[in-house]
Amino acid sequence: MEYKILGQTVPVVEMSLNSGETIYTQSGGMAYQSEGIEMNTNARGGIMKSIGRKFSGESMFMANYTAQRDNAVIAFASTVPGTIISVDLSKMSDGLILQKGAFLCAENTVNTEVTLTKKISAGLFGGEGFILQRAHGSGRLFLEVDGDTIQKDLQPGEVLKVDTGNVVAFQPSVSYEIETVKGLGNIFLGGEGLFLTKLTGPGRVILQSQNFSDFATRLIPYIPSRSN
Repeated sequence: MEYKILGQTVPVVEMSLNSGETIYTQSGGMAYQSEGIEMNTNARGGIMKSIGRKFSGESMFMANYTAQRDNAVIAFASTVPGTIISVDLSKMSDGLILQKGAFLCAENTVNTEVTLTKKISAGLFGGEGFILQRAHGSGRLFLEVDGDTIQKDLQPGEVLKVDTGNVVAFQPSVSYEIETVKGLGNIFLGGEGLFLTKLTGPGRVILQSQNFSDFATRLIPYIPSRSN
């Protein structure tokens, strides 16, 4: 499988598949394709895994696209303005933990499954619930990022505090918990909310410069409402 990322505002990842190669994505993730691609939609991994995906914010059913001939082309688009990044999971023996909405598509040799946050505080206040996704395997994984991508390799014990919603993914070796913002003035006047995500190394962390959900919320006051 060969790929290239095209576009800048709302990019797509375009792939050239050889006969028999399969890429899977959420339902509705495909942007365009050439002749020679067969689609098969199923509850990848079984009904229990598909229910878990639903709780983690992804589709219950996955669309699998298999090339029926060499050099068949298929492309998947991001859903909001931002970037698409490629991760080679063969270089990450322990896989990657994904936040809600980060998964775009992956090779058939990549497995995705739900995983629980280790700390109750992260599940209650982290903005993503108890259930995240873990991706592992030997293939290539594609993530969609709101805005620009920032990657950091944390050293053992190194702490990074991130605004809720700006975390895309991190290695399982990174500790994930929620910290309350200190000071009543900061809570009520700081404009950053009550909680920060605290990430403690070692391991790689992938961040996004924009939280699109927060951006959409800020647009609501400017949307004209229909008068009764």
